[in-house]
Amino acid sequence: MLTIFEKLKNIALDIDKAIKNEDLGYSEHQNATGDEQLKLDVVSDTLVEHHLSDLSLVQAIISEEKEEIMPVNESGKYVICYDPLDGSSIVDVNLSVGSIFGIYEAGNLSGSGLRAAAYIVYGPRLELVLAVRGRVPRHYRSGARGLFSARSSVSLNEKGKLNAPGGTQKYWSPTHKAFIDSLFAEGYRLRYSGGMVPDLHQILLKGGGLFSYPGTQDKPKGKLRMLFEALPFALIFESAGGQAIDQEGRRLLDLTPEHIHDTTPCFFGSDYEIDKLKSAYGIHDG
Repeated sequence: MLTIFEKLKNIALDIDKAIKNEDLGYSEHQNATGDEQLKLDVVSDTLVEHHLSDLSLVQAIISEEKEEIMPVNESGKYVICYDPLDGSSIVDVNLSVGSIFGIYEAGNLSGSGLRAAAYIVYGPRLELVLAVRGRVPRHYRSGARGLFSARSSVSLNEKGKLNAPGGTQKYWSPTHKAFIDSLFAEGYRLRYSGGMVPDLHQILLKGGGLFSYPGTQDKPKGKLRMLFEALPFALIFESAGGQAIDQEGRRLLDLTPEHIHDTTPCFFGSDYEIDKLKSAYGIHDG
């Protein structure tokens, strides 16, 4: 596993360089779910593939940008699912973006098979957060000569102050709108950039809050993909002392996708916000 983590640091440095120097325009292609690909999406995907495809520990890699699984080493222990550049559409306005990685047991692409997760933030500083199942997440920052140094462990308070509500508001259900309004009525601060990684990173480092992407009229199964986005962040949030559920109250880590590109409604937060969400949605534990 340490070999994989070292590769993630190299990936971070290379994609950070690409963001600063590569063409930001659209390519002539679409990704696996029909979204137009930016040239930077393609470059980032190629860089991740280059770094991960020579690891003996890795049986296969699965990119959000590709339809099919890419075999690497038949005897490998892990399958790595990744979003090479989450939030790429906001790079052109110079907002922070990120990469997300889920490291799964070979043969078990599900929440229960997720052994570790990581994300990278490309912003004013280059940062990396790693979580291994059963351990508190660790926060790293790149410094001189590209070396990453450990900053601190990551933990959530019982209650936060930040509210990051995703999805087009006109398609929200009345239940969800009333719930989000109730958080703002309590004094929560809006923090939503259009990039999942920087928004969740802010909640984690500020000690709490809520990120929500519900099922909506236009996307009843949500927008965020289980293997590449929702499950890796679920592991990170639970490891930091928070919760991650869908809108029926199920732990995201209890879910198993039927297809590698399946999506799910998802909510990540501190205990207070998730418990308040369950109450608003009429969800009863047990």
